[in-house]
Amino acid sequence: MPEGDTVWQATKRLHHALAGRVLTLTDFRVPQYATVDLTGRTVLDVTPRGKHLLTRIEGGLTLHSHLRMDGAWKVFAPGRRWTGGPAHQIRVVLGTDDRTAVGYRLPVLELLRTADEDRAVGHLGPDLLGPDWNPDQALANVLADPARPLGEALLDQRNLAGLGNVYKCELCFLLGVTPWLPAGDLPADRAAALPVLAARLLEANRDRPVRNTTGRRNPDLFVYGRAPRPCLRCGTSIRVADQGDGSRDRPTYWCPTCQSGPTPHTARP
Repeated sequence: MPEGDTVWQATKRLHHALAGRVLTLTDFRVPQYATVDLTGRTVLDVTPRGKHLLTRIEGGLTLHSHLRMDGAWKVFAPGRRWTGGPAHQIRVVLGTDDRTAVGYRLPVLELLRTADEDRAVGHLGPDLLGPDWNPDQALANVLADPARPLGEALLDQRNLAGLGNVYKCELCFLLGVTPWLPAGDLPADRAAALPVLAARLLEANRDRPVRNTTGRRNPDLFVYGRAPRPCLRCGTSIRVADQGDGSRDRPTYWCPTCQSGPTPHTARP
C-alpha cells in the first residue's frame, strides 16, 4: 500500500520522466478538468510531500495528486502498452516526446496555482523524507494529545507526514508497545527513539522494490500481515484487530508478548 517510501519512489520516476520536458499530450479524465490543455508547457519538477505528489508545471501551476490505497502513477515508453489497469481507471495522462505518465485510480487530483500549494499540503506535519524533517517537532505533535492511541497519532499526517498502516504496525513493534497504548504513556526512552526509528525505516526503504523492516528476506516484515504466524522474536502468534485512524478502520498487527500496552477485545488470531 502506498506510504511515504512508495510515494517517494513514484515521484522519482515521474521526475525522471517528465522534469525539464515539454508536454505534448495532456488528457484529464475527470469532469472538473475535462477541457484543460497543458500541451506546450514544460514540467519543472515533481516533488513528494508526505503521501502527496506535486507536479509543478510552467505558468505557475501544480498538479496535486494522492495515491491513497489503490492509486498509481505508471510511466511508459512510446509504443508500450499501458498496463496499470483498465482504461476506465485512468484519471490523467501526461505525455512528452519520449515518455507518457498515466495516473490510475487517483482519488485526489486537482490543478492549483503553485503559490496555493499550502492549501493542499500546508496542514501536514514534518515530512519523514523531506527537507523539512524535524524529529523534535514530529514527536511533540504525536505527544500533544496524550490520551490518543499511539497508532492513531502515527497515522495522523498532521503530526508527521509519510507513515501509513504498515509502518505504524512495524514501528510499534520495534518500540515494544501496542498501537493502542496512549501516546502519553510511551516511556521516555522509547518516545525519544520514535522519530529516529520512523525516519530510519522510510529512508532504508525509499529505494527498495520490496519494503523490508526485518533486515532479512522472507519474512520482510515483523508483524504486518503475519497473523497468526509466530513472532520472529518470541514465537507467540501474531494477532490482528481493527484500529481507526480518524477516517476508517485498518487491520493492525502486533505481538502480545513483545509489545506491552492495552489491546482490543476484538482481536483475531
